[in-house]
Amino acid sequence: MIEEDLAFLARDKCAVAGIGATEFSKDSGRSSLQLATEAARAAIADAGLTPADIDGIVRCDFDTTTTSNLAVSLGLRNLSFWADTGPGGSAPCMQLAIAIGALMTGQAKAVVVYRALNGRSESRLGAGVPGMDSKRVGGQGLFDEFYLPWGLISAGQTFAMLAEWHMRTYGTRQEHLGMLALICREAANRTPHAQMHGRTLTMDEYLASRPISLPLRLFDFCLETDGAVAAVLTTTERARDLAKPPVLIRAVAGGKANDARAGMMFPLVTRGMDDLGGAQAGRELWRRAGVGPGEMDVAQIYDCFTISLLVQLEAFGFCPRGEAGPYIESGALARGGSMPINTAGGNMSEGYIHGMNHVIEAVRQMRGTAANQVEGAELCAVTSGPLPVGSGAVLRRDS
Repeated sequence: MIEEDLAFLARDKCAVAGIGATEFSKDSGRSSLQLATEAARAAIADAGLTPADIDGIVRCDFDTTTTSNLAVSLGLRNLSFWADTGPGGSAPCMQLAIAIGALMTGQAKAVVVYRALNGRSESRLGAGVPGMDSKRVGGQGLFDEFYLPWGLISAGQTFAMLAEWHMRTYGTRQEHLGMLALICREAANRTPHAQMHGRTLTMDEYLASRPISLPLRLFDFCLETDGAVAAVLTTTERARDLAKPPVLIRAVAGGKANDARAGMMFPLVTRGMDDLGGAQAGRELWRRAGVGPGEMDVAQIYDCFTISLLVQLEAFGFCPRGEAGPYIESGALARGGSMPINTAGGNMSEGYIHGMNHVIEAVRQMRGTAANQVEGAELCAVTSGPLPVGSGAVLRRDS
């Protein structure tokens, strides 16, 4: 009974009080530290706070901006809590979880979570694993040494294999992936700050786009982006006295694949391809939240690729396993559907800030200030990566 009670202890007790973002571009002309500082300052100001009020920072472990450098750049004087989590796109919702832990245990009173990167002009994550040296191959107990020397070095290649498997196993069609790309692009067309604002996309254009790693094509890939986003978390009680309406964090959960193997995402190709971290995260998320996937009014689904979005629909229980294709085809995920997704354009058409921008868009939706506002939305799901581990969150409009 005690264990059961602890699982619900943090429900709605913490909230996002402020959000901030830089512009999203191909060449920011600034360091990632400058970007992180701009986004964090905007989030702090949005909450009606000052840097003197911030005593916690939670960082993605892929971020080149360190906690200490950001603290100095922001002029923090009272930093008493900091933490990192990852990997990469699995981090954003788990960053929220860590911040909640600090707030609930009194280790911090106001926490900044952030992600900053020059993902287009500097280090391009889509380029694959750099340098197959001793750090990655030949030891350390990682399975990567069985893949990297043979040319499996990028996320695009791995997710392409997942897409091919899903198509062969469940009859998923290229057009199903295309529908997801078009949903995200249509949302971006209506979002002024999105990189693909005003740049339309048709199914014919999607199908004619150049192949990169078949069956994935150009418009199945996310946008490599320069930019940063940040959020300020505090207790719900305190947030209700601040400048903006608080967005309550109903629950957060993470999970890993049952047959997870040491390394990055590459071991997926030699184990069960439907064994995803998001499935375990989803089951625990709904248990903690006390609501189910069918009750979500809107969702921000991590979309490094169209196929990553598709498999998370199944992993998090939005539709049964193997039925994501028909679910997409039903129109449920599009504007005006029962659960619109990626309402600012997502990683594929808004910008790729490693999924942290999904958290910011969820806050806008719950505040009622999104460019593509879902009328009457009270619950929003956010997911962060399907593999090698995954995490998810449910955000709620304050009553």
